[in-house]
Amino acid sequence: MLARSNSSVVNQNSMDVFVGKGDWSLQAVTVYNTMYAADGVAYSQVIYSMYVKRAPIVYVINLIIPACFLVFLDIASMFIQSYSERLGFKITIVLGFSVLLLILNDMLPSSDHTPMLGIFCCICMTMMVLSIIGTIFASFMLEQSTTNSSVPPWLRTLVLKHLAYVVCFRKDASSDDLVTLVMADKDPDSDKKMERQEEKVRTVEMDVDVNKEVKLLKRLLLEILKIHKELTLARNKTEAVTDWTMVAQIMDRLMLYLYLITVFLIFVIMICVWAI
Repeated sequence: MLARSNSSVVNQNSMDVFVGKGDWSLQAVTVYNTMYAADGVAYSQVIYSMYVKRAPIVYVINLIIPACFLVFLDIASMFIQSYSERLGFKITIVLGFSVLLLILNDMLPSSDHTPMLGIFCCICMTMMVLSIIGTIFASFMLEQSTTNSSVPPWLRTLVLKHLAYVVCFRKDASSDDLVTLVMADKDPDSDKKMERQEEKVRTVEMDVDVNKEVKLLKRLLLEILKIHKELTLARNKTEAVTDWTMVAQIMDRLMLYLYLITVFLIFVIMICVWAI
């Protein structure tokens, strides 16, 4: 038994009559004349091998381009100043990306190996979830500023000094001056000195030999000391709010840089793999 036509004729005839739905294209048809033995008897064998290729335009239009748009939209959402609005926006994007994953599950054929398109979508989904976690963490740090608690020393050293330099974050000159003044006012002996001065003023006021003008000046001094104490507390509160805000901004910028680097590497790897 032999093939009636050779590979070139069969290939040309197959190309003329092949009709697909648009997602598959016929590449080639080859014919092999072989022999095989069974129970000591040799038999002739004709093998027709058909090579088909899935059209990539379907996945590009239905999956890759919408996935890229959602990734770029998620990156753009990092510039929203309000963390609550940003969090709701990011969750909406993740829900939209979940719909794409459902479409991907229906379109990809069953295989023992994980397709590159599935890896691409899973990595993008992972980055979106990590960006949501980063937004929640930044929002938590801003909430800490409302409790009037200062930034821990280890967090101040790690974020405000080292990470701020890495992400090229610069503080305003006014913020530096404010922090310097507050740190100078945080002398542990300042409160004791102030109390001693107040006691001296009260002692002097009790002296009947002091004239009225001196008493008036001492009372003015006492009021000035009270105002100075209130200003010191206000500066401490402002410093805590400013530090927590800067920590949130630095962490937010770090997350944005990591997001951009990861997305860039994913696109480069995917383009290299598909080009090969």
